[in-house]
Amino acid sequence: MSMGKGRLGGKVAIVTGAASGIGKAAAELFRREGATVVGSDLAAADGIVAADAGNEDDVRRLIADSVAAHGGLDIVFANAGVSGGLASIFDQTAEDWAEILRVDLIGPFLAIKHSAPHLKARGGGSIICTASVAGLRSGAGGAAYSAAKAGVVSLVQTAANQLAGTNIRVNAICPGLIETGMTELIYKAARDNGVAHRIGELNPLQRGGEPDEIANAALFLASDESSYVNGQALVVDGGLTSSMPTARRFDIRAE
Repeated sequence: MSMGKGRLGGKVAIVTGAASGIGKAAAELFRREGATVVGSDLAAADGIVAADAGNEDDVRRLIADSVAAHGGLDIVFANAGVSGGLASIFDQTAEDWAEILRVDLIGPFLAIKHSAPHLKARGGGSIICTASVAGLRSGAGGAAYSAAKAGVVSLVQTAANQLAGTNIRVNAICPGLIETGMTELIYKAARDNGVAHRIGELNPLQRGGEPDEIANAALFLASDESSYVNGQALVVDGGLTSSMPTARRFDIRAE
């Protein structure tokens, strides 16, 4: 494998959910850092391959075609996901849950299952899965979404151990509130109602995050800089999960 410039020079990466938000930011950053990137999403577009991240045939084909086109595979960022909305458990059906789990949990499972043999053939590599703070604490997402993301955290732990000895690292990123297509309605409602300043107010940084901030975390996990990080869930949430959010009764801040 030839070594190019940048932190991912000479490496081949797949990024799912790459048409917008975190996936788009990560694909662009990986390219700037020297990787050859295959981006996928539900619909084909300029530089985007059509693939359903929760469909095994699509995932198998995406990975096989990427390996055939570029001679191997080093990095997989299984980022594609759906929110499923904020309906309560009692307002959702089993079919609602099945679809959310299919994309958000089975999707990362399929990415790991079908990419690992190719990463092993390269002597190792990095698999990154997008989880969420919703998978760590209640209150950050709907029930099915939260359950799926908790499953992703468990999945990377299990996969990291089942891939012991292969030099393949499997980690998750747990974003907090990030401005993406998935959270567009939240941001729009806040702006329309004149309360945009309250977005992210429950975390210590008191702001929402940007896709680039998650992409930077993905770059760290994709690069050799994280060579001893494995089976972990990296939280990028402005400090939200460092505490149980409560209404502030007093304020002691440096002037």
